[in-house]
Amino acid sequence: MATYIIFTREEPIKNEAAMQDYRDTNAKGGRTECMEALVAYGPITGLEGETPDGAVVLKFPDHAAAMEWYNRPIYQEAIQHRMKAAHYRVFMVEGL
Repeated sequence: MATYIIFTREEPIKNEAAMQDYRDTNAKGGRTECMEALVAYGPITGLEGETPDGAVVLKFPDHAAAMEWYNRPIYQEAIQHRMKAAHYRVFMVEGL
């Protein structure tokens, strides 16, 4: 079953250097063939609750592939930079 990892940035970027370090470190891991980026910081229209500052939706063929991508050592290193750059929520959901 398809699995989606969803990132919501809950505030504007507060540390641009840390965000660039996140991007640079994450890019070192290369593109994962089984991952499809469906949304990457497009315009957001809030409908209910607090509207996030940004959102990313990544699609994977299944839960195992999503977890394998997320747990890559290079991505775990990148996360440390993202956490310094802005407050995010990250979660995974199984879907269609």
